[in-house]
Amino acid sequence: MTTDSILEQMKAFGARLGLPKVDVDKLVDMNLKNLDALGRSAQAAGEGAKALAEKQREIVETAFRETSAMVRDFKPVGNPQEIVAKQSEYAKKAFEIAMQNTRDVAELTKKTTKEATGILRERLHESLAELRDSIGRAK
Repeated sequence: MTTDSILEQMKAFGARLGLPKVDVDKLVDMNLKNLDALGRSAQAAGEGAKALAEKQREIVETAFRETSAMVRDFKPVGNPQEIVAKQSEYAKKAFEIAMQNTRDVAELTKKTTKEATGILRERLHESLAELRDSIGRAK
């Protein structure tokens, strides 16, 4: 059997069942576009993961550098209140840095997810419209 005869048999079978005609070329094109969208979405997710890894590396390097500087500059001399105030200042600074880093990572993750899912969502809408248009327009 050739491919043409199989397609003809499937069309005839569908006609006997009363199924709507489907433009096969449009369905193939639609699926190619779906694959392209999946590829673009995966690429966006991969680029986002790379950016996230880079941000995390940057955070660790910055934290190490700043912690080293704070330890190097900390000289526990003077009265106890001054020492506690200096320790509190360092703890506050470390907390603020950690919070900013958490916000940055969360924003980057949100952006990456939004971009990757947006590609798929847009293609899904296009695909449904193409499917609607292809039904009943078979050659």
